[in-house]
Amino acid sequence: MPVFDEIVEQAEAKRLLEAAVSGGPAHAYLFHGPAGVGKGKAAFAFAAELLGDRGRVERQAHPDLYVLEPLGDQIRIDEIRTLRRDLHMRPFEAAWRVYVIVSAHLLNAEAADALLKDLEEPPDYAVILLVADELGPLPETIRSRCQLVPFTRLSERAVRALVDGWAPGLPSERATAVARVAGGRLDRAARLLDPEAAARREELLGIARSVYADPAFSSSAAASRLLGLVDEGAKEARELVEKQLEWLDLPPREAELRRRRADLGAQREGVLEALEELAAWFRDLICVAVGAEDVVAHYDHLPQLREDASVERIAGAERASELVRETWRAYEEFNLQPKLALEALLVRLRHALASALPAPA
Repeated sequence: MPVFDEIVEQAEAKRLLEAAVSGGPAHAYLFHGPAGVGKGKAAFAFAAELLGDRGRVERQAHPDLYVLEPLGDQIRIDEIRTLRRDLHMRPFEAAWRVYVIVSAHLLNAEAADALLKDLEEPPDYAVILLVADELGPLPETIRSRCQLVPFTRLSERAVRALVDGWAPGLPSERATAVARVAGGRLDRAARLLDPEAAARREELLGIARSVYADPAFSSSAAASRLLGLVDEGAKEARELVEKQLEWLDLPPREAELRRRRADLGAQREGVLEALEELAAWFRDLICVAVGAEDVVAHYDHLPQLREDASVERIAGAERASELVRETWRAYEEFNLQPKLALEALLVRLRHALASALPAPA
């Protein structure tokens, strides 16, 4: 079985890595692309091939594997200095020592400068793997010294095939919705199959409908509930961190930084996912209104969409979808306060869809 067969799609990334396995690796690689598409899995599979022990690499127990994960919301210079001290130790067992830097896009300026020195003149036995969700935050000097390994969002067909395998009894319309709402991300598809996550999705879509269907709609109450749903979804991330902390034996300050990063990261991811679902709902209203039901994302909610969609509502739905995308971009780029951002968005959505409100009795 080819080495990277477990990585879904990503033909270019697999071609580059297979060539490196057969011909010998470069000194540094930068795995980049959206979260949840297989970058981390591919990086550790590559490390396992170089070190010749998949089991210990998966457990992060190989003596020639060094994994650096952010403890807080950044990778700081002290963490890179610790890596640099290890970098000058020769391999214990394998021909290589492999260094995996997770969430490399969180390198702060000082840490990036410190890492650059080792990317310029690494020991001949060192292979450094950076895994980043974004290229933009990384200095060009870092990018230019790594071989880029690109990852893209997965096709709906690929996600649907996996969903069918994970949940063979799932109704077809629900499987289609999961594959489309996942937006090319396997981690999101897996979450959407969880019963608690499915219940949160139903409530979120209820909020989307209430913007234009509920005369008593409150933007403040809706924003609070949206954040509540995000917090409920973040519980799994917090539980995972607590399990990791049980065996990592970190100093109290570092353990708390890891908890804080998990909380902030899960909240950010949850808000962005909620915004994507809202935008998709308003887009679906347009699709149904113009007779394009085959491309609807929330395919398992066609009856509600048919009930709500109308030609008169198209302009408001178009504006609503634009407003959500604007908020998504601003939230991703800037450090917005989530409650205020969501409340401001919901006020604007209510205004955009005002013509769709039921007439007073």
